[in-house]
Amino acid sequence: MKGRTLALGLLGLAVLTGCAGRGAQQTGGWTHWVCDSKAAFDWRYVDRSQSIVDLKLEGDGLIRHLNREPATDGQSYTDGLVALHIRGDQGLVYWIANNDLIGRGCRTP
Repeated sequence: MKGRTLALGLLGLAVLTGCAGRGAQQTGGWTHWVCDSKAAFDWRYVDRSQSIVDLKLEGDGLIRHLNREPATDGQSYTDGLVALHIRGDQGLVYWIANNDLIGRGCRTP
């Protein structure tokens, strides 16, 4: 009986140890948003702290890694070329260099 209890305890410890390192991995899948302009993109949080976002613009094929920046309202992410601003269940995305709006009113269709 003691051997079985010890084995179950070690198994439980192994499971918990394996789960402890999962914070650095991606959490969840892609979220698909469509904007008022019909522009579409997919995005996801890379880590649990939500400090990095992966962004795929429709038709672009690139996965861009955007870092979180200070924002007065909502969450703002950029890689220096493109920016994504999320507020609640919607957001906007734009090119930084020429401040060209890709889409606003973006949300899950």
